Amino acid sequence: GDRGCDPQQGLTALACLAAQHFIAATACQEADYGWMIRHYCLKQFQLSMEDIGQRLWCDWDETVGTYGELTNCTALIAARLDCYWPNRLVDEFFVAVHKQYFRNCSPSGRALHDPPNGVLCPFIVLPVLVTLLMTALVVWRSKRSEGIV
Repeated sequence: GDRGCDPQQGLTALACLAAQHFIAATACQEADYGWMIRHYCLKQFQLSMEDIGQRLWCDWDETVGTYGELTNCTALIAARLDCYWPNRLVDEFFVAVHKQYFRNCSPSGRALHDPPNGVLCPFIVLPVLVTLLMTALVVWRSKRSEGIV
C-alpha cells in the first residue's frame, strides 16, 4: 500500500517529506540513506537531547521518546528509499549514537552512584565489628582453655 506522510507525526513527517525528494528508482542508495539519517534524524535527535540536558541522558524515562523518534525516522527513510531496515548503516549509526550519548550509562538505564551514607555505613561498619568481636572471642577462648589444660 501507499505510505503517505502524516503531517501530525512531527519529526517522522519531516523525514518522510525529505525522503520523497530522494527516492531511488530501483534499489537502496546507501550513500543517500546514510546522508539522510545523519542530516534529518540525527540532527533532530541532537536538538532533543540538548533540550533534555546531559545530566538526564541516562534516564531512560526522559530519553525513550526521543530515542523512539530516532528509530522510527531511520526506519521511515529506509522504507522510502527501498532499503532494508535494519541494515549495516543503521547498526553503525546507532553504535555511534550510543558511544556519543549513552557510553556512561548502566544497562538498567539509571546513572550509577553510591547509596546514601545512612545505608552504606552499616554495610561497612557491621562486618568490621563482627570480625573484631570474633577475633577477640577466639583469643579469649584460647587463653581460657590454656588455663584448663
